[in-house]
Amino acid sequence: MKNVVRVKNLSIGEGKPKVCVPITGATKKEINDELDLLQTIKVDLVEWRGDLFQEIENKEAVKSMLQKINQEIPNFPLLFTFRTKEEGGGRKVTLEKYKEINRFVIESELTNMIDVELHRGEKLVKELVSFAHLHNQKVVISNHDFNQTPSHEEIISRLKLAADYEADIGKIAVMPHSNTDVLTLLSATSDMKEQSKIPIVTMSMGGEGVISRLAGEVFGSAITFASGKQASAPGQVEAKKLHSILNVIHDSLKG
Repeated sequence: MKNVVRVKNLSIGEGKPKVCVPITGATKKEINDELDLLQTIKVDLVEWRGDLFQEIENKEAVKSMLQKINQEIPNFPLLFTFRTKEEGGGRKVTLEKYKEINRFVIESELTNMIDVELHRGEKLVKELVSFAHLHNQKVVISNHDFNQTPSHEEIISRLKLAADYEADIGKIAVMPHSNTDVLTLLSATSDMKEQSKIPIVTMSMGGEGVISRLAGEVFGSAITFASGKQASAPGQVEAKKLHSILNVIHDSLKG
């Protein structure tokens, strides 16, 4: 990958894939328990899955929780994600509500990165990207296909579209139905490693695709998602185990 994205003290796009652990609690208590756990395990950045929070449409509750997260884990870059039901998330919302939630979080300037779904429509995606950049926040443009693994060409096309929409990082997660599907994802990742203007994040979900979560440094995926208290997607590896495996691969590559 030619470009490196720097967020706080983290350089995304060079060296080992950065380990991101999601906060998935539905209630304040559950989130507080996860924050306690995060202070005991090694992570590089944290994702707050806002779509799983029961009070996500209560702006004061959202702002209060963002402040709490920043207070408890001030050294980790924070990625805010509202994953829609269409892409495997916890809540179905209108485009207007999706825009409203994301704009509010961006405007609070209590996050470092924001996730925007590629297929929310070109106009909305570009608007949110511009708004995030105006507020000095990086943007991950993502796509999640829980039904299948698209073709090699389609995976590359979606990642290139994310770059065209001015993403700082492009992300795609797909569902394999065979070993060949996993190889398709890895091959497309490897090709994009050479072509992409931005760091990319790719994964093949489920147990069959777990190799894609481990071998990012080989094939070109800049972030890998690990489970803390609870996984946010199929196939996530527990954070401590994941770090150990990434270290083995990294040391082997150094020769």
